[in-house]
Amino acid sequence: FFFRFGRRFESPLLWQSIIMIITMLLMLKLCTEVRVSNELNIKRRSFAAADSKDEEIKAPPRRSYLDFDLNYFWHWSKFTDYVQCVLTFAGVSGYITYLWLDSALFVETLGFLAVFTEAMLGVPQLYRNYQNRSTEGMSVKMVLMWTSGDTFKTVYFILNQAPFQFSICGLLQVLVDVAILLQVYLYSSYPQKAVSHPAHPASTKAL
Repeated sequence: FFFRFGRRFESPLLWQSIIMIITMLLMLKLCTEVRVSNELNIKRRSFAAADSKDEEIKAPPRRSYLDFDLNYFWHWSKFTDYVQCVLTFAGVSGYITYLWLDSALFVETLGFLAVFTEAMLGVPQLYRNYQNRSTEGMSVKMVLMWTSGDTFKTVYFILNQAPFQFSICGLLQVLVDVAILLQVYLYSSYPQKAVSHPAHPASTKAL
């Protein structure tokens, strides 16, 4: 989104990013509600952390951003905490972008980091499959939808000569999707002994 202020590209790509952000926030809200409803731990975590004695469900404390606890980053119990974090990130990023907007190196780097982050959305799922030595419980149809969508938009980037960051990271995203599909084939054709592992939060791409 901020990349466009430094380097103009087609409006459909901008709208795609806005729709993606809104969709991810809605999914994040749903996942947070489901996770908290199934959570056995009575303590609640927030973007603005506080003393552990104040973390009971029925008496949410007043939080201070100066007490931010990195140990529970992105493991908060309320959707509003995620919104606060996203708005804080957007505000800081927007201010930095405003200051460095005249720097071509900054603008190009910003664009690459932004699109590269999106390209890595499937990596948590890829890594979890590798840890589990299985793709059981993962929706293959969902991955096929990822692959078809990522392939379509990558072809769009190339044909419409979008900034090189889009094309490179789009190809990378397709490769990650293909790697996950290869895991589906390998782990279903050659079952391996599952490795014991602790519970992990839902994959980033699913959010």
